[in-house]
Amino acid sequence: MWFSITLLCIGLFAYYSYRYAWWKRAVDYRYPRILMYHMIKQHTGGKFKGLRVSPEMFEKQVKYLVENGWHFFTMSELIEKKESLPVKSVALTFDDGYEDNYTHALPILRKYGAKATVYIVVDRHGREWSSKRKSKNNSGELMREPKLTDVQIEEMLASGLVEIGSHTMTHDNLTTLDAEGKQQEIITSKEIIEKRFGIVCNSFCYPFGLFDEEDRKWVEKAGYTNATTTQSGVNDVTKADPYRLKRITVSGKDNFLAFRLKLKTGKRGVKK
Repeated sequence: MWFSITLLCIGLFAYYSYRYAWWKRAVDYRYPRILMYHMIKQHTGGKFKGLRVSPEMFEKQVKYLVENGWHFFTMSELIEKKESLPVKSVALTFDDGYEDNYTHALPILRKYGAKATVYIVVDRHGREWSSKRKSKNNSGELMREPKLTDVQIEEMLASGLVEIGSHTMTHDNLTTLDAEGKQQEIITSKEIIEKRFGIVCNSFCYPFGLFDEEDRKWVEKAGYTNATTTQSGVNDVTKADPYRLKRITVSGKDNFLAFRLKLKTGKRGVKK
């Protein structure tokens, strides 16, 4: 019996060591963490659970960051001040432009004085883009998720806590487009955002994290100062390509331990 219990304990220890990689050394805290979110809402069924972080968990995460000495920056600020960032700098980023970023995330940002960058799809209402990555994802689930209105975006900007970045015109797969299509998605989206909201749009995010060298060149040529990917990890922003920045995915499937370990190493476990 004791032998079986011992084997079980060893097995569990090995499993959780692999899953969470608690033993890995922390990535230098002089390197900022860029966190990737999508929706801040309770998951009530359907696909894409990972895209939905509950408001309760999000507040717990932001509160932890505040109480443990993290300094919040928008993506523009992170790049602008990259040579003088304090230890424990963090940028919260939100992809797509879901309405819950306003209804659920903004009150929490205000409560803790935390900053964030929201990447909006310009033509975001009633649009299905999931299948642009995988055809089997054409369920319409994300299309039915309410998106930010322009009025809500204006209030977020007025808070002084939120930067608006571009996530292209239609959230298309950039790697499948010709030169004209790439320019429309990358350059025209910037122009429309700037004209509509009276701001300078410095930050860009590649849809699905999919891009090629031509896309990267168009982003730089358009006048963005930075662009984020979905590649997991932590950047030394003083040396990294500002148009290929890694992020730490914050998933609705993560427990709080996973969140803390991701902050430490850039990944939840050995691989993720």
